[in-house]
Amino acid sequence: MNTEQVPKIKLYGTIRCHKTQYYLKVLNDTKLPYEFLDVENNKDHAEELRGLYDTRKLNFPTLLIGSKKLRNPNQKELDKWLYTFKTNS
Repeated sequence: MNTEQVPKIKLYGTIRCHKTQYYLKVLNDTKLPYEFLDVENNKDHAEELRGLYDTRKLNFPTLLIGSKKLRNPNQKELDKWLYTFKTNS
C-alpha cells in the first residue's frame, strides 16, 4: 500500500461511545492507517475537534479523511469515502 496516496484519517471520539467503537472496527477492518483521538481523555484532542466546528462543540464521533469532515456518517457515506482511498492505495 502506498501511504503517500492515502490521506490522513482521524477519528475523534471516546472509548465509551458505541458509535466510536463501531467506526474503530470499520477502520481496523479496512487496514488503512488512521489515528484515534480520544476527546474525553485528551484536552488537546478535544480542542482540535472543537476547531473543526463553528459552534465549537464536541461533535463526536467525527471522521476527518484528508480535508473531508464526516460527522457520524452512515455506512453508505463512510464506505464511499473509504473505498475511494482504498482503491487509490
